[in-house]
Amino acid sequence: MTQLGVSRPTVRAALRALAAMGVVEARHGSGTYIPGGPPKLDSQPLSFLAALHGFTRDEMFETRRVLEVSAAGMAAERATGHDLAAIAEEVASLFASMEDPQLFLVHDMQFHRAVAVASRNPILASLIEMVSALFFEHRRPTAARATDRNLRDAADMHQRIYRAIRQHDAQQARTLMDDHLRQAAMHHAEEAQDAVRAVSARPAEPRRRRNA
Repeated sequence: MTQLGVSRPTVRAALRALAAMGVVEARHGSGTYIPGGPPKLDSQPLSFLAALHGFTRDEMFETRRVLEVSAAGMAAERATGHDLAAIAEEVASLFASMEDPQLFLVHDMQFHRAVAVASRNPILASLIEMVSALFFEHRRPTAARATDRNLRDAADMHQRIYRAIRQHDAQQARTLMDDHLRQAAMHHAEEAQDAVRAVSARPAEPRRRRNA
């Protein structure tokens, strides 16, 4: 307030705006902090655009491949011990949550975010974070329809990506990430088709007779 020559309410309003954008984090009774990890870009504008223009599943996976294949290769070259531990933790959580598809989806997204952080490029990690938030909301309604085989395949592929990153094999990490996202796109398409068939198979509700 003193440095900028503005009033206390102006500073408070600015901090609220920054908190809404994810730049800072307000902790009740403690203060305002800059959160760790990559800066989180506000995904709400992207969500509005998705609703307005009807972003397709294929377009979202295509965007993820452009961003995340490169991130996996960079992670293999730059990941620290802390980064590897974070990725390994999500791999273990994936195998532990295969009985709960919704929880599996959460750890799936967190795995990809951990790989993005390991790329050590905060701009790339922020873009992946934003797209992941949009994809999570798009994927969540059909996640429960994932088959045991699909979840097992996904967990195995995440583990293979982790091993390539741990071995600093950038080319293998990029190849596996690309294969994984292509496979995930097919699985998601199957779940969406299954959901459509389930709705189509429901018996029509009887019409109520109107009183004369």
